[in-house]
Amino acid sequence: MSRIDHLLEAMTLPEKLGQLTMTACGSTVTGPTIAGDSTEAIKSGEIGNLLNLVGVENVRSMQRLAVEESRLRIPLLIGLDVVHGHRTLFPIPLGESSLFDPETWSKTAREAATEAASDGLAMTFAPMLDVSRDARWGRSAEGPGEDPYVAARLASAKVRGFQAADLSKADTIAAVAKHYCAYGAVTAGREYASVDVSERTVLEVHLPAFAAAVREGVAAVMPAFHDLAGVPMTANRAMLRGWLRDRLGFNGVIVSDYNAIAELMHHGIAADLAEAGALALKAGVDIDMMANAYRHGLPIALERGWVERADIDAAVRRVLALKERLGLFEDPYRRGAHAEPPAARQARRRLSRDVGARSLVLAKNGAVLPYAKGLRRIALIGPLGHSSADMRGPWWGAGDPVGNITVLDGLRARWPDADVRQVSGVAIESAETEGIAAALESCADADAIVLAVGEAAVMSGEAASRACLDLPGKQRQLAEAVFERAIALQKKVTVVLFCGRPLVIPWLLERADALLIAWFPGTEAGNAVADVLCGEVSPSGRTPVSWPRAVGQIPIFFSQRPSGRPAAAEDHYTSKYLDIPNEPLLPFGFGLGYGEFEIVDFSVTPDRVVESGAIEVKVEIRNVGMRSAEETVFVFTHDKIASVARPVLELRGFGKVNLAPKAHGTVSISVPARDLKFLGLELQSVWEPGELEVLVGPNADFKSLKRKTIRQI
Repeated sequence: MSRIDHLLEAMTLPEKLGQLTMTACGSTVTGPTIAGDSTEAIKSGEIGNLLNLVGVENVRSMQRLAVEESRLRIPLLIGLDVVHGHRTLFPIPLGESSLFDPETWSKTAREAATEAASDGLAMTFAPMLDVSRDARWGRSAEGPGEDPYVAARLASAKVRGFQAADLSKADTIAAVAKHYCAYGAVTAGREYASVDVSERTVLEVHLPAFAAAVREGVAAVMPAFHDLAGVPMTANRAMLRGWLRDRLGFNGVIVSDYNAIAELMHHGIAADLAEAGALALKAGVDIDMMANAYRHGLPIALERGWVERADIDAAVRRVLALKERLGLFEDPYRRGAHAEPPAARQARRRLSRDVGARSLVLAKNGAVLPYAKGLRRIALIGPLGHSSADMRGPWWGAGDPVGNITVLDGLRARWPDADVRQVSGVAIESAETEGIAAALESCADADAIVLAVGEAAVMSGEAASRACLDLPGKQRQLAEAVFERAIALQKKVTVVLFCGRPLVIPWLLERADALLIAWFPGTEAGNAVADVLCGEVSPSGRTPVSWPRAVGQIPIFFSQRPSGRPAAAEDHYTSKYLDIPNEPLLPFGFGLGYGEFEIVDFSVTPDRVVESGAIEVKVEIRNVGMRSAEETVFVFTHDKIASVARPVLELRGFGKVNLAPKAHGTVSISVPARDLKFLGLELQSVWEPGELEVLVGPNADFKSLKRKTIRQI
């Protein structure tokens, strides 16, 4: 008899339900309920999993209750949101997505896992894989951006990094792919709201990343808070059992989001906790996080005949199997058994700095950057110039609010002999403007003016939807005053924009002489910014989301389907706005560098591709600029004639090349023909012969792409 069989035979009903219960215990709170003292419930086996506990000694003390004082000595599964780092923070996921570099995505997850495991943790509620095309939604900051192909590549990389090859090793943690499914499409970008999109959109846009995570062996999946076409995901049997388990073959643990099972009552599909628990269990949810619906509701549901003991046993078996896979039964204390050496922590910070610098997106450069090494006076203006806590971003795990490198810190370290004067001018969430005068005064004798503005970190992330996406507070007034003063002084202004989503800032892009989208770069934020400003690093970030000109364009994304009346300037009755262009302010994939690139030529072979084959795209690039830099090349396709109208552009691959001035290089990208299949009229994957347009370029600006046509046969 296996260990799991033996335990199932020995367990009482309360002990089984304990294995299906996860309770918050300690340092952070991620929802509306705070757990009380769980000590006795752990000893009695009525709580088998914890979240939000930080620090190896804290973790060990709770683990001892389970493995040394409970009847069956089943170890606890303890997790935390390690979204973009644990104590050492990397750029927020949206910022890190701008790297378009799966190897680095995996590397940062590996480092985050190592650090979290050294703190005793065994699970992270990440990666967040929700495709989002609505910048109003604050959780855009946690995700991969607007494209399902990018989301799928990131899903594989992150799961691989968190879990490595052997999940039982002491430096691994179980990944939880979230939030299944289509959470990024909430109505009006409003957190926790309903989602009502077509089944085709769910399958083509929102499901691929989760399918990729399952293929990579992800340990767990978390359903989202929202309802999908009226059926809350926490009770969505068709999506959880039907798609996730049966169609995708997922056999791991499904863990609810925070209090989500109890919230089925608010959704209006459950009358009480017993009914909510029964619905979630029958749908396939194994672990109840913070609702106590399984502990207190399932015994009643059993009496009413809504669930069977076999349903409970199946869920318990999956939870115990994960604990076995993590090696918790063999050694529940292996994670955190040995303190990390200082060299490991130092190397992790160096990686944070490198990734932070590479994630920055240069949106404009009017011959301003990089700055000269001999700057004597720098005016650093704006509320985000010296704000350590904001550099972390909105989901900082165990990251400390102090000690993060600010822009001021970075500038002073990079230009140690310069007089760097920092003046906030205004506070982000204040109507006071008295500080603007001092900010303008600091410009007078400055060799460089850096304007650090944007969102506060807490303005992005969970429960941080925004209807107005301009600079919050009085920052616009500050910025416009600085621009006016700079013009009078014949000086140029570089804007460093911090944000967890695209902001609506056409005026800022127009007025700035240079604009650097910094996202929230993490622990080494200020050094990363300074490395780019001084030219030590050529900016290579490319925005993974389209930036709108106005909120009225949202949702906006590059892979829209063609209209029967495509926009035409000379024809009034076409698909366009009266007041602004259709095109985004910044297209998907946009970003400048300190080099200047041109596509010399590209080839696509073969010119006739079969379903079992692949197409090979080779793009010849030349750096015609004066500095070494990295260029990103995207490969798109467009199926001209199909049984279902296909998007005008579908991303099929991307690649990078780093070139010295005047040098040539080739980016080679292979696209398996199976990726060219699509969901036909019956929502089944089909291969249709016909012409296929292959397009390449540095971003998704349709008019600037180079194209060739091949045939699918």
